[in-house]
Amino acid sequence: MSLVLVTRDGAVATVTLNRPEAMNALSRALRAEFAAAMRGLAADDGIRAIVLTGAGERAFTAGLDLKELGADTGNLGAANAEGADENPVKAIELCPQPVIGAINGVAITGGFEVALACDILIASTNARFADTHARVGVMPGWGLSQKLSRLIGLGRAKELSLTGNFLGAEAARDWGLVNRLVAPEDLLPAAQALARDIASADPAMVRAYRALIDDGYALPYGEALALEHARSSAANRTVSADAVEARRLAVMKRGRERAG
Repeated sequence: MSLVLVTRDGAVATVTLNRPEAMNALSRALRAEFAAAMRGLAADDGIRAIVLTGAGERAFTAGLDLKELGADTGNLGAANAEGADENPVKAIELCPQPVIGAINGVAITGGFEVALACDILIASTNARFADTHARVGVMPGWGLSQKLSRLIGLGRAKELSLTGNFLGAEAARDWGLVNRLVAPEDLLPAAQALARDIASADPAMVRAYRALIDDGYALPYGEALALEHARSSAANRTVSADAVEARRLAVMKRGRERAG
């Protein structure tokens, strides 16, 4: 049985972590298969956006496989791995296409970190998030300690990470962790519809703009503005007036079609 399922629908790929009996825990084998799947999609020019979810209704992913970790403490190195075969966050980050996380159940600890690696999160009303690093005695190494506070604020991040308590779907939306909530049966259709919206834009522009947002977010505000100015100046010098007008008309046409 494949531990990672990949389906394609036009320019959108859906990647499903497929260990529902183990709450889609990130075993060594699953991580390697996931990295291979993401590398394949990254190299596919026909794929413009990716949806990532978990099989079943219980979990997006419960994080690193604790049974596997408990059997051999050498497996703890995965928490600090820098290669994509061991670190699923790196596998996502190395993918040039935007990744939408469709959170269908619990996203726990390493699973929370995988969710935070996605560009956009949409959650079902069954979704819950928890950072149990403090409970299991393993320091996060895939970015959670820094990303979470930047998304929801320092106090809220400390509350979640130092208690290990679960955050429900509505609170996750209210705190700005996820963009929207939908009924469980509507989750994949909603995420895939959003992916199609992204895929309908010029892929080179989407990739460059995504990189500008991410690279700027990692900098102090003044440096980020300077980065935007530099990249904008370089890119916009290559844009013709005819191209802008053609795209403006296409945007207006699409808006009329969606409204009517």
